[in-house]
Amino acid sequence: MSDTFLLPTVQSTADAALAARLQQRIDRKTKPLGALGQLERLALQLGLVQRTEAPVLQSPQLLVFAGDHGLARRGVSAYPQDVTWQMVENMLAGGAAVSVFARRAGLPVTVVDVGVAHDFAPRPGLLLHKVAAGTADASQGPAMSDAQCQAALAAGAQAVRGLPGNAVLLGEMGIGNTSSAAMLLARLADVPLEAAVGRGTGLDAAGVARKRALLAEALARHAALHQPLALLAALGGFEIAGLVGAMLQAAYERRLILVDGFIVGAAALVACAVAPAVRDYCVFAHVGAEAGHAALLRALQAQPLLALDMRLGEGSAAALAWPLVEAAALMLTQMASFESAGVSDSAG
Repeated sequence: MSDTFLLPTVQSTADAALAARLQQRIDRKTKPLGALGQLERLALQLGLVQRTEAPVLQSPQLLVFAGDHGLARRGVSAYPQDVTWQMVENMLAGGAAVSVFARRAGLPVTVVDVGVAHDFAPRPGLLLHKVAAGTADASQGPAMSDAQCQAALAAGAQAVRGLPGNAVLLGEMGIGNTSSAAMLLARLADVPLEAAVGRGTGLDAAGVARKRALLAEALARHAALHQPLALLAALGGFEIAGLVGAMLQAAYERRLILVDGFIVGAAALVACAVAPAVRDYCVFAHVGAEAGHAALLRALQAQPLLALDMRLGEGSAAALAWPLVEAAALMLTQMASFESAGVSDSAG
């Protein structure tokens, strides 16, 4: 793996002529205009991503990026740091929520170790791209050096390059990573920290107050930073940086990107700040119960597919939302038109 990340050139999907043809195709399906609501907008997006009126989803890949956080040792999570590696083992054994939901949807799961504080034995379904055994404490200094951040970005891009298909579903695992996500949301979207910080893995009120105070300390320490990748290095996690690299590479390759939840959404904030056209390729799985998630989606002008009060992460909501993405593509390619079905439309 190269330690230098070369920022790919991401092209916008904007194509007025193709969009008009897609909309006409959608409007002539055997239904009232707009009757499939958000699925129609999703179908239009799929067509623009694939540059075709008949998009086909091939070999979708669910990638879970994993890393540990120095902030976790300061009590920002209700769970100990060892849960990161234990949950990675659970995923690899097929017992995690994302494993169960992905299996039901027929999705292969690949876990990418970008910075877990544990040494895993090589095996199928695991990519070893460890930059370091967890980040440093962001309240005391940068979470990552610039070189480490570059290496994590490169790991994410390499993970995507090595897998087939034209769609990636992105998840994460890392005790303490809602803290990094909240700080990135606060800085990149100008959201008050009070609105960005939530319970994470289940903190009580005192725990949330302690977490908020610690994150305010970290933000103050890095207040002079403004550039997205500098903020990512200072405040983020190896798994979040890996996700950013994966998004940039996937968009460069014109793959659809299904964004899971709050932490993956924070990575999308960074990726879109670096290359705004990445947003064209992103579909957002859900709005969750974590405090800052709705604000994050508003910042990205995103309309999520699901609202189930979830706050698990892992890629679990992405796996649940995937059949809706498939349905949108099938609507374009398999649903009859008024003409082909011999059905009278509203004009007669």
